[in-house]
Amino acid sequence: MAERSGYEILVLFALVICGTWGVHHYQFKVLPEALSPEDAGDTGFSEEAALAHNKALSSLGPHPLPSAVLDSALQYVLNAATTIKEEAYEDVNVEVECFHANTGVNTLSGGSYYGKTLVYSDMKHVLIRISSKSAASKLRSGEEDNAILVSAHVDTVFAAEGAGDDSSNVAVMLELARGLSKQANDFKNSVIFFFNTGEEEGLNGAHSFVTQHPWINTVRVAVDLEAMGIGGKSGIFQAGPDPWAVKNFAKVAKRPSAQIVSQDLFASGVIKSSTDFQVYKEVAGLSGLDFAFTDQTAVYHTKNDKHELLKPGSLQHLGDNMLPFLLHVATSTDFPTGKNNLSQGNSEEIVDTVVYFDILGKFMVVYPQSLADMINTSVIALALFVWSSVLKMGGLSSLVSLALSVLSILLMWICSLGLSVLVAYVLPSISASPVPFIASPWLVIGLFAAPALLGAFVGQHVVYLVLHKFLSYTFSETKGFLPLSFRGDEEDVAVLESEKWMFKAGMLQWLLVLAVGNHLNVGSSYFALFWMVSPAVAYFLFEVLAESPKPLNPLTAAIGLAAPLVVSSGVFVTLVNTLIGNLVRFVSNPGAQADWIATAIVAALIAALVCLTMVYVLPYIHNSGAKYKFIATTCIVFLVSLGMVVENMVPTFIDDTARAVNIVQVVNTTGEGMVTHISLFSTTPGGLEVEAEKLGGGLVCGREKAFDFVTFTAYYSCWSAEHGWSNNAQIPALRVASDSHGNGDDISTLVNINTEHSTRWCLSINTNEIQDFQLHDESGELVSRGDKNSVNGWHLMQFAGGKNSPTKFDLTLHWHKNSSGKRIVKGSEGGEVLLKLRADVNATTPELDKILEKMPSWISQYGKSTSPYTFAYFDTMYVADSSLTMGTSVSVASDE
Repeated sequence: MAERSGYEILVLFALVICGTWGVHHYQFKVLPEALSPEDAGDTGFSEEAALAHNKALSSLGPHPLPSAVLDSALQYVLNAATTIKEEAYEDVNVEVECFHANTGVNTLSGGSYYGKTLVYSDMKHVLIRISSKSAASKLRSGEEDNAILVSAHVDTVFAAEGAGDDSSNVAVMLELARGLSKQANDFKNSVIFFFNTGEEEGLNGAHSFVTQHPWINTVRVAVDLEAMGIGGKSGIFQAGPDPWAVKNFAKVAKRPSAQIVSQDLFASGVIKSSTDFQVYKEVAGLSGLDFAFTDQTAVYHTKNDKHELLKPGSLQHLGDNMLPFLLHVATSTDFPTGKNNLSQGNSEEIVDTVVYFDILGKFMVVYPQSLADMINTSVIALALFVWSSVLKMGGLSSLVSLALSVLSILLMWICSLGLSVLVAYVLPSISASPVPFIASPWLVIGLFAAPALLGAFVGQHVVYLVLHKFLSYTFSETKGFLPLSFRGDEEDVAVLESEKWMFKAGMLQWLLVLAVGNHLNVGSSYFALFWMVSPAVAYFLFEVLAESPKPLNPLTAAIGLAAPLVVSSGVFVTLVNTLIGNLVRFVSNPGAQADWIATAIVAALIAALVCLTMVYVLPYIHNSGAKYKFIATTCIVFLVSLGMVVENMVPTFIDDTARAVNIVQVVNTTGEGMVTHISLFSTTPGGLEVEAEKLGGGLVCGREKAFDFVTFTAYYSCWSAEHGWSNNAQIPALRVASDSHGNGDDISTLVNINTEHSTRWCLSINTNEIQDFQLHDESGELVSRGDKNSVNGWHLMQFAGGKNSPTKFDLTLHWHKNSSGKRIVKGSEGGEVLLKLRADVNATTPELDKILEKMPSWISQYGKSTSPYTFAYFDTMYVADSSLTMGTSVSVASDE
C-alpha cells in the first residue's frame, strides 16, 4: 500500500485553517453598514447619530467620579434626553429625570466583591422612561406598570476617555430612546433607560437605583450594556436566570451575537470581572441580558479607549439588535408581570435555564437545559453501546487497541502542553518581554500553536507505532479472518486499522468532554456534541460502510469537521484573542508570581484547542510522505516566530496597544514623620527597567521594597528616593477617639477617619483581631453590625462619592474576645497591622508632572476601582499587647 500523498494533508490543513479564519471573520468581524439619520428615518437606528454622542462624550476626556468633567458628561446626557422628550410624538409619553442618590452601602456577595463593603455618596444619574400615553395614565392612577430596564454607565476610569467603556453604549441608548420616542404609541410596557455613574467604583450607581428609586418597583427585566474593549460586535455574555429575555431576543434580533460559553466562564470564576448586571440579579432579583463589546480588549481602561479606534458598524450592530428587541418586548402581551421573584434567594422558582449560541451571527439557537441534558445523555448512552458492541465483536484485539487509543490521547496532551508551556517558560529569558505577542496576536501561531501541534503529533505517533506493531502481529496470527485480497498484506491492514483507531480516539476524547460537561450541567457542552457526533456520522458513512479495508478517507475528516468548525472555530479564536488582550491587565499583585505564568496560560489554552480540534487531522499524517515535511514546517514556523521575538522585530507594545502602568505619588504617614516618593508598577507582566529609564526621576526597580497599596501589594515596582513631605495641610489620617478595652464582653474602639479633600478611599480591617465594625458619618449609621466576610483575614471597605460627599467618619471596632488587653498604636514598632488606609486624589505635583510628561505613547496609566489615582495618602494603625506599649516610645494614637 502506497503512502498517503502529502497533498491530502495539505488540503486538510488548508480546510481547517481557512475554514477557521473564514468562520471567525464572518461571525465576529463583519459589521453592518452605518446608517445616516436620513437612511434610518424617525423610527430607525442611525450609527452616525450615535457616533455624534460618542464623540461628544469621549472628547471631554476622562470623567471619573467625582470630577467636574463627569458633571459635564451628565449634563450632555441630560440635554440630549430633554431634546428627545421635546421631539417625541404626541401620543408617546417621555419622562426625563436627574436622580440624585443618597448615601448607600453596597455589600455584594459574589464575584470580585466578596469580602468588601462598598460605601457611596453624592452620585447623580439620568433616567428616561418611554411609554404610551395610555400606559402612563394607568401608572398615574395607581395601576401596576411593567417595564424593561436598559442600563449603561457614564463615568470612566481616571485613565481613559471611555469611548468604548461605556460611552459607546450610552450613545446607543440615546439613539434607541430617540427612535422609540417616535413609535411608542402602542406600548403595553414601558422602557426605562438608566444612565448611571459610580459603576467603575463598585457598581454603585446600579445599586443606588435598585435600592432608592421608586421606578425599580415596575422593572421586570434588566438589560446591561457594557464594554470590555472597544467596538466590534456587542454580544450576550450573560443571560437569565429566567430564559424569557434571551428567548425573545433570539426571535427578533437581526444580527445576534451570543455565546453561553462566556456565561460559563463567568460562572466558573475564570473571568475576574463584574458588571451592573450582578446588582440587578443579586440585589434586585431581576433576570435579563448582559451585553459587551469585546473587540480590542487590550485598550480596556487605558488611554487607547478612544473614539478613533471605534470600528464603523459597531454601534449599528448593537442598535439593529436592540431596537427590534425593545419594540417586541414593549408591545408583548406575555411580558413578565408582578414583583420580581428572584431576590431573597428564591432563584429556585425558575423552571429551566437555556443553552444559547449564534450560528455565524445570522440566527440564534436557544433550547432548554433539560432538553440539552436529554440529548447529551442519549448520545452518551448510544456511544457507550456502540463502543461496547465493537469491543465485544473485536475481542482482545479491540480492547488493547482501545487502551492504546486512550494512551495516544494522554500522550498527545502531555507532549502538546509540555512543548508549548516550555516555550512560555523560556520566553521571558530570551525576549525583551514575557508577553511579546500582545500587539501582534498572530505571533502565537508560531510561538505556541506550532510547538503544540508538533507535540500533539509526536505524542500520537509514538502510540501509533506501538499500535501498528501490535496489529501487525495480531493480523499475522489471524489471517483467516481477513478478506482474501488482504491475506498476504497483514502489514497494510495494520496500517489501515492503526490510523482509524487514531481517528476514533478523537471521538473518545470528545465523548469524555461531553460526559463531564453534561455531569456538571455546563451549557457549552454543545461544542462537544458537535465535535463528537459529526465526525462519528462521517466515519460511519465513509469508513464503516466501505466494502473492503482501505485508507482513512479524507472526506471523513473534511465532512466530519464542517459542522464543528462552523459552530465553534470562531468562538475559539475569539477566546484566545480576548485572553491575549487581557494580559495587559493580568497582574493583580505585581511581582507576586513569575512572569512566565501569564504566557503559560495562553500557551496552555492554545495547546488545549489544538489537541481538541486537530485530533481528527493528525491520523492522516502517520502513514504519509508528509511526516517529515510536517515536522520541518512546524519547526520552521516556530523558529521564525521565535527569531522575530528575540530580535525584537515586532514591537510588544504600540501606540494603540499600550502597556498598562500606574505612576503614583505616595505620601506615607505610617512611619516616623511624613515621607513621599513616586511609585511605578504595572499590571502587565514583565520588568520595568526600560520604562523607568525613559521616565527618569531617579526611579529604581526591584523587589526590595514591596509596598502595600491596601487593595493589593506591589512586590515588584520602581520607586524614587524618599524625602520629607512639608505640606501638612489636609492629610487624611486615622485617630483613636476612645477605647473601651476590658469593659464587659463587648470590647470596642472608636476610630476617627478624616479623609480631608479625598472622596475616594480604601480601608482594610484585620478580621483576625476585629470581629465586627460599624461606620457612621454626620448623617447617621452607614454600616451596621452584622456578619462580615473576609479574604485572607482582611475585610476591605471602599468609599467613592461626588464632590459633596462626607469626609469625616467614625469607625467603631468590635474586637474578638481573645483580643482583650491589646491596644492600637501608631508606628511600625507596634507589631501586627490592624487598619490600613489609602486615600486617593486625582491630582499631580510638579515632581510627578515631570515624569508623566516623559511617558512614551506605548505606555498608559491603567484604572480600576482598586488601583490608586495619581496621588495617594497612606496611614496605618497597628495592634500590640498593652504591656508592650507601656513605658515605650510608641505613641498611642489617642494621645496624639
